[in-house]
Amino acid sequence: MKLSKLSRLSHRWGSIIALLPITIIIFSGIVLQLKKVSPYVQPPTQSGAGTEPAIGFDRILEVVKTVPEAEIESWEDVDRLDVRPSKGVVKVRCKNRYEVQIDTETAQILQVAFRRSDLIESIHDGSYFNEHFKLWVFLPAGIVLAALLITGVHLFLLPYLARRKRVSRGRV
Repeated sequence: MKLSKLSRLSHRWGSIIALLPITIIIFSGIVLQLKKVSPYVQPPTQSGAGTEPAIGFDRILEVVKTVPEAEIESWEDVDRLDVRPSKGVVKVRCKNRYEVQIDTETAQILQVAFRRSDLIESIHDGSYFNEHFKLWVFLPAGIVLAALLITGVHLFLLPYLARRKRVSRGRV
C-alpha cells in the first residue's frame, strides 16, 4: 500500500475514532481559557488587608464553618487551601466545589462562590468520567490526534512534493 493511500485511510478513520473525546477536550479547553475573565467559571481572587498571614489554620476552619454553602464540619470537608500572601487572602476550596476567600489579616470573609473550573478541568482531562476512561479513551485520542497531525501534514505536502518531482524530471 502506498504511503499516500495509507495516510488518507488512517487520517479518515483516526478522525472518526477520536471525534468525541477530542471535541470534549476542545470545547472544555475553550471554556478553561476564559476562567480568569469569567466569574462564572472561576471566582476572581479578592484582596485582603495585609500581605502577611496573621491568622492560623484553626481560625480559618472556624471562619469557614460559619458559611452554610461550604458545608464544612471539619478538615475532612476541605479539598485544599490556596494561600496568596501578596493578596492577603486564603482560598478555602471545599469538597462540594464552593470556594470561600478569607482575609488573612482580619479573618473576614471576602467572597463565597461556586467554583466550576475544577469540574471543567476534570472533564477536559477525562478524569471526570473515571480514571480508566481517562487512560483508555482520552490518552489514545491524544495519540490519534498526534497521528492526525502527521498524516494531515503529509497529505498537505503531497501535491507540492509531486510537483517538485515532476519539475526535477524535466516535466512541468
